[in-house]
Amino acid sequence: MNIAIFTGDITTLSVDAIVNAANCGLLGAGGVDGAIHCAAGKALFDECLKLVAGLPGHRGETGQAYLTGAGNLPCKYVIHTPGPVYQDGQHGEAALLADCYANSLKRAEEKQCAAIAFPCIATGVYGYPKEDAAGIALATVKTFPARSVKKVIFCCFSREDAELYKRLLAQQ
Repeated sequence: MNIAIFTGDITTLSVDAIVNAANCGLLGAGGVDGAIHCAAGKALFDECLKLVAGLPGHRGETGQAYLTGAGNLPCKYVIHTPGPVYQDGQHGEAALLADCYANSLKRAEEKQCAAIAFPCIATGVYGYPKEDAAGIALATVKTFPARSVKKVIFCCFSREDAELYKRLLAQQ
């Protein structure tokens, strides 16, 4: 699997699927979640609303991944994954974050996606330490038994985050 690091706006990438660092409501909020919903338009919101209506408790689960169309985005699919809120690293946060990446890749495989782009999941308002999160992301992707996914892009909004991913990737 080819792993690339990109600095920029995930909503501009022409890949098969982009991953949304969603909250459990799956209907858009701040950060990358809000940017994806804004760029995708009403079609994505409407599809997410229908999706949430069919979920237990009308909410997504942390670590799971939910696939929708992409609305006005240049990709085919959006995979929504609620990341863990970081407490202290002693409450299963690492396993839940790894699940976000693995389950997103599973959804991509189900649709035979060749290329997928991930943001830095849970490192914004959810407070996951960036270096720990990047290490988990890279390790999970590198060990995932992909069949159709040939390229994974880690789309970092800041140059500092991209440099962190590049450094960790070179060390692994």
